[in-house]
Amino acid sequence: MKERFLELTVGLFLLAGLAALGYLSVRLGDVGLLDDGGYTLTARFTSISGLKPGAVVELAGVRVGKVTGIRLDGEDYEAVVELRIDRNVRLQEDSTASIRTQGIIGDRFVKLSPGGSEEYLQAGDEILETEPAISLEELISKYIFESGKK
Repeated sequence: MKERFLELTVGLFLLAGLAALGYLSVRLGDVGLLDDGGYTLTARFTSISGLKPGAVVELAGVRVGKVTGIRLDGEDYEAVVELRIDRNVRLQEDSTASIRTQGIIGDRFVKLSPGGSEEYLQAGDEILETEPAISLEELISKYIFESGKK
């Protein structure tokens, strides 16, 4: 009898541990099974050099979403970036989206800057004000070739 009780207790403890491990894997792995009910916006950029799906979206240095998709608009030759924004974050219509780098050679992310409008973006809207990624290589080569002409 004692042996059965011990086996049952160990089995239940093992199941609880596996359930906790599965939950942590989904949460920390950012799998998306536990959706927070956020909304999707799009933004068009002339260059997104190095930005990848899954990249962070920040507002005032705080993570408020992530990049869920990137595609090329063949007509305008622009990159269309799909952003998933947390449901408790409201952005004004004249907000700005810019692509930045974490540190000197870190990952790219989307930085949102709020606007001053009284109207807010709704799910499916597009952020019209954007700033493309700055290419460090282009800046360095421009500096080198510009200074060589003097």
